[in-house]
Amino acid sequence: MTLEIYENTVTRTPASSRPAWLTPFVPLRGLANNHLQTIVGNFLPRPPFNLPNVAETVEVDPTDSSRVLCYCHWQPEPADGLTAVLVHGLEGSSESRYIQGVAARAWAAGFNVVRMNMRNCGDTDELTPTLYHSALSGDVGAVIRHFADKYGLGRVVLVGYSMGGNLVLKLAGEWGNQPPLAAVAAVCPAVDLASGSDALHEPANRIYEYRFLLGLMRRYRRKAALFPGRYQTEGIGRIFSLREFDNKIVARYCGFRDADDYYYRAAAARVIDRIAVPTLVLYAADDPFVRILPETRAILHANPHIDFVETSHGGHCAFLSRDPGEEIHWAEATLIRYLQSVTSGSHGS
Repeated sequence: MTLEIYENTVTRTPASSRPAWLTPFVPLRGLANNHLQTIVGNFLPRPPFNLPNVAETVEVDPTDSSRVLCYCHWQPEPADGLTAVLVHGLEGSSESRYIQGVAARAWAAGFNVVRMNMRNCGDTDELTPTLYHSALSGDVGAVIRHFADKYGLGRVVLVGYSMGGNLVLKLAGEWGNQPPLAAVAAVCPAVDLASGSDALHEPANRIYEYRFLLGLMRRYRRKAALFPGRYQTEGIGRIFSLREFDNKIVARYCGFRDADDYYYRAAAARVIDRIAVPTLVLYAADDPFVRILPETRAILHANPHIDFVETSHGGHCAFLSRDPGEEIHWAEATLIRYLQSVTSGSHGS
């Protein structure tokens, strides 16, 4: 395990003892504020995304024929290299800018790339009668197995952001060192769901919560229209917090007793002690609403397979660096270097 904590933008650990894949993070000038980092990170212009791809739906739950849509980018010999499965965050999709950014980097590094949409995301509400939520790590596993069987993939790495970070870490804990999983990288993972949900309701974070709720309620109404009789839209009343949405809707329709039961059962924090493949967790101490609890930190520190990297600044999944060119997106550059490092040499070529 390697723990690197940058305080006041300067690492406490000497450069000589840092792994080659890890460079210091210094925020872009004027963006030390966590909210500015988060917001600008969502809208900063990027180069056009243009990779050869094919869209494929994957059945993830045969009991109700639920499918997810994946966009795949295959190298000439898919079975010969690494395959990166990328998982977006809450109300994101395979078209999210951060997913496209890391996809382009992974492709340039020689990886096959699968941009996975969670259930209903990426305008795929009709592919499943169910809602999506943070406990569906099995969907990620189904996607891995589907493409591993289809192409004979020997090594798959997972990359997840925020809610997607929780999903990939949860699956890694559930799978241990089960092939073909070779490595994992998570950026600002929402591993402690209850604390993150409550943090979103703090006054400084209400704008984020409002945006999430707007999208979630819009999606819920679409699901009710697509699957009449399955979901109730009358009598719910106004929903003012993510916890209230999870309590009234997610728990009711997804098999949980209440929001607390959902948060407990869905949180990767319960299983990260069982992760047994090289795993990188990137986290900013000033993330506005993803909170990692002290007991979860202790588990992250204790697991020798996990490299936990925490920076003083970075906001939520932004990490806009003062470094020039494409290195401005520090998290994306760092996780690709990490995945290349831990899957080479003794981990394979």
